[in-house]
Amino acid sequence: MSLVTLLPFIVLIGAMFLMTRSAKKKQQQAVQMRNQMQPGTGVRTIGGMYATVKELHDDTVLLEVAPGVHAVYAKNSIGAVLDDAEYNRIVHGDSDLKVDGDIVPDDASSLTEATTEATDSDSDSADDAKIDLGKKPEADVADTKDDEAEAKDDDAEPKDGKANGETDAK
Repeated sequence: MSLVTLLPFIVLIGAMFLMTRSAKKKQQQAVQMRNQMQPGTGVRTIGGMYATVKELHDDTVLLEVAPGVHAVYAKNSIGAVLDDAEYNRIVHGDSDLKVDGDIVPDDASSLTEATTEATDSDSDSADDAKIDLGKKPEADVADTKDDEAEAKDDDAEPKDGKANGETDAK
């Protein structure tokens, strides 16, 4: 066998080795992170629940999810071990964040105030510049439809010489 025929197999085996190596490295980091847990540490589960570690066992962890509410979880279900500052910021809303730029409001009221002031000053020109979009009042629309229907009935002649409702069936 020549080297050219073995080359695709060698590349495939090398790629598989690199992929499994990175997966093993991530698993080792997760195990190391879970081993760093101690009672009193804030954690986030893989389901997204934040809790405080109360007790550690071999394969399980007792978490306090709310004051006085305890739940037993598998160690593998811990998604992240959080430091105290981050845990308090997320769970208790303690925010020591300093914002340099503008703060965006929760609603659009501040955005519309500027536009209403501009339209109030231009109200005279706005009345003159109304655009007719071609929508007619309902009464006018109904009258024109009735007129069109009557015109069609008067001019309509049967194409095959039969009156309305007549068929060839015997």
